Amino acid sequence: MSDTHSRTYGALAADDHGAAGGPPLLLVHGLTFDRRQWGPVLRALDPDRRAVAVDLPGHGDSPPLQDFTLDDVAAAIHDAAAAAGLDAPIVVGHSLGGALATTYGARYPARAVVNVDQPLLAGPFSQVLREVEPLLRGPDWERVWARMLGGMGIDGLPADAQELVRTATTPRQDLLLGYWDEVLTVPADELDARRVEELRAIRERGVPYHYVTGAEPPPRFRAWLEAAVPDVAVTVLPGSGHFPHLAQPAAVARIASEAAAA
Repeated sequence: MSDTHSRTYGALAADDHGAAGGPPLLLVHGLTFDRRQWGPVLRALDPDRRAVAVDLPGHGDSPPLQDFTLDDVAAAIHDAAAAAGLDAPIVVGHSLGGALATTYGARYPARAVVNVDQPLLAGPFSQVLREVEPLLRGPDWERVWARMLGGMGIDGLPADAQELVRTATTPRQDLLLGYWDEVLTVPADELDARRVEELRAIRERGVPYHYVTGAEPPPRFRAWLEAAVPDVAVTVLPGSGHFPHLAQPAAVARIASEAAAA
């Protein structure tokens, strides 16, 4: 990617790619991963499209924050976007990054939000996480993360994508506990109510919202999402597991590039 340059914007390390044509993209990776996860999407973008992929606080080359709440991390991402000169970007987030993109779109100027395989509803995940909390806080915490990875469909990805999942990552106990603290300490129904308020704010701002996933969403989640954002666009990229942006980077690049026109 000869037209991609390493930068630091605000407190966050970033890859700055492409020229300043069209609404810029702001790319946010998932928990324990880093900005290298967006390499295939960057290569698939039109070279005239500017995209900035950031390392989340505590990930890659970015320093940690004192607190890793969605609000605090979204504020750090916005500071980086402002420092990069991104005016109302299309915010694209994968996994945890999808929740952060949603929070960002509710609080800061954005042309569109693209949520890549982040189902937002805390209930099922909160129950699982609370059941394994003692293990997560102990010396065998890596077993929890290994179990999570086992359900992400990694083996179905192309070989180069599998390699990226396994190498562009640095799982650490402090990151898991820090970023999952809200899920462990705040009631799931309260977290779900926050997401509804964020989606309402996005809808009232007229910001297009696009959900991209590797399998047909569960009916309960789809009904909830469509009730919160009636004009939501949902795209299923079959066979891509939890990593549609790695399994089908050209499709995700196209969706992201066109999201503001939805």
